[in-house]
Amino acid sequence: MVSLRSINQEDLRDHNLSVIIGTILRAPRPMSRADLAKATGLTKATLSLLGGMLLDQGVVRELEPDSSQPAYGRPSRPLAIAPGRWAGIGLQVNTDGYGCMALDLSGRIVETSWVDDDMRRADPQDIFAKLDRITRPVEDKLEKHGYRTVGSGLALPGLVTDDRLLLMARNLGWERLDLSGFELVDRLDPVAGNEAKMAALAQIPGYATQRSGGRSGNDAAARPLTPTDSFIYISTDIGIGGAVVRKGAVEPGDHGFAGELGHVSVDLNGPTCRCGRRGCLETYAGRRALVEAAGIASGDEAVSPRAAAELYRRWQEGDAKAADAIDRALDALVSVMTSVINYSDVDTVMLGGFWANFGGDLAQRLQGRLAAQVLARGRIEPRVLMPAVDRRPALKGAAEMGLRRFIDDPLAYFEDAG
Repeated sequence: MVSLRSINQEDLRDHNLSVIIGTILRAPRPMSRADLAKATGLTKATLSLLGGMLLDQGVVRELEPDSSQPAYGRPSRPLAIAPGRWAGIGLQVNTDGYGCMALDLSGRIVETSWVDDDMRRADPQDIFAKLDRITRPVEDKLEKHGYRTVGSGLALPGLVTDDRLLLMARNLGWERLDLSGFELVDRLDPVAGNEAKMAALAQIPGYATQRSGGRSGNDAAARPLTPTDSFIYISTDIGIGGAVVRKGAVEPGDHGFAGELGHVSVDLNGPTCRCGRRGCLETYAGRRALVEAAGIASGDEAVSPRAAAELYRRWQEGDAKAADAIDRALDALVSVMTSVINYSDVDTVMLGGFWANFGGDLAQRLQGRLAAQVLARGRIEPRVLMPAVDRRPALKGAAEMGLRRFIDDPLAYFEDAG
């Protein structure tokens, strides 16, 4: 007979606190205690008790009553996430450098430190030591300003296992790297994961920071993403990664490796990819591949920021080779997007990273081509969006991953909560 774990009062209180915090984070506007009771199913008495606890712990703050709403009796003071108390730290090693970010629960970026560097021949020990050195002043600033650091995340451009083994990051030249052996990882205990998945998390409204009122995407009239929307995120740089977000949660797959869209083959007779296969999306739409196909640079020079800027300039000016490289890449992107939409039945694609620089006009072109190719055309209308968070999204997502530790288990961090 299977024994069932009993839930004590502290477990229940921790769960209810997590539900309240999550509800406030995802709400498009501040919520009164009555609004929260209705949204969560908790009693007003429970909301009063737990709301007081969240105020005492600096998780939420009371705002002035909304004077536009009719009031009967004492006006209700809405609750919103309070800045300045709870923070997560994001860490990232990417093909173009490394850095860290401190982010608080309200969505405020407290501090960011980033070092641009050519990472293709980087020594892991050296890079993690340097990352440790630039992270310590950020931690010091958090402590100086009275923050409590509740967790951290580490974004890497490769396959990462749950037990912190980086199986491969081909564009860094790293394989079977035990992340737990680095002092920084041992000290901060980050949740390590693929950079594309972390970048996708940063696009989910209210995932771990106060939901903003802004719109996502390239079109001001477009329907904004909601906290429970589904979308496909494609992360583009030298390499290409991806994530499938379904109803506000990233689908990890059985082993945590789902979403490797850059290694979907679009041509069995195409160029050989660094993964060993032929015709992968990365060999057409990756930054290095585009620069080389446009005849701008090759080898080490092809991955430089200067070469990428030159590609964009030539494309804008109508250079034939640049335009042809972009067109072939778009064909490959549309092929993969169509396949993933058909397979997953998710109708929204977000194109992040390098390709986001090409702007909303490009998104509209892709959207039109997708609409003509998906199997359920006429029934669904595919959308292509540019990301709302387009500046170091994986770094922000890694910081949000750290904040989720607090949101999922707030009592573990509260002082004198017993």
